[in-house]
Amino acid sequence: MTPEVLPAATWADLVTERLVDAIAARPALVLCLPTGSTPLPVYDLLPARLTARGVSAAAVTIVALDEFLGLPAGQPARCDAVLRRRLLDRLDIPVGRWIGFDADGADPDAACLALDAAVAAAGGIDLVVLGLGANGHIGMNEPGSAADAPTRVVALAPSTREAAVGYGADPPPTHGVTLGLASILAAREVWLLATGAHKAVILRRLVDQPPSPAIPASWLLDHPNLRVIVDDAAFS
Repeated sequence: MTPEVLPAATWADLVTERLVDAIAARPALVLCLPTGSTPLPVYDLLPARLTARGVSAAAVTIVALDEFLGLPAGQPARCDAVLRRRLLDRLDIPVGRWIGFDADGADPDAACLALDAAVAAAGGIDLVVLGLGANGHIGMNEPGSAADAPTRVVALAPSTREAAVGYGADPPPTHGVTLGLASILAAREVWLLATGAHKAVILRRLVDQPPSPAIPASWLLDHPNLRVIVDDAAFS
């Protein structure tokens, strides 16, 4: 696996262009998106860039990668709230083309099954975009996750809970729901994004070590259509 290394100053701009290219090439793209800090600059740029290039996202289906449990609807730290605030409310994507977890229902296991069923009905995921967690997680697939891990309820690692506080959840949630590694690996294309010098250590471990549950992102190395796009600070 050889990462595509982009200058930090233009990383978001160049990744946005690649995402517009993907939507232009496949207008009915089924696109799974993360939250976290890494993709937010791309989301900030995407609506205007689509408009400037005359590309419509009206037929795109957006799939949630994960969601915190125990946060009330509309709480700003919730993944669905972040995606709506930073991207979905600024695009022309119809309500029916959003596939998210029912994090407010009484049965989160059923919510996981329902999301998988909705993704299957949409024809499967064409492109899943992922951030690289400092502990190697992708989505909320924390260290210890197997390559065949299903979409499921998960206990959050301490670092993920700390990140939730940074997003505005206090007290932080202890559990979440996440698209499983089995579903991520079934996507037709996978992009793994990493920015910042604080991601250099885990990126080096990802490059140097064989796939294992200790670094869930390492399972992506076996995907036939993986792109790892990092900035020069993360590659340092």
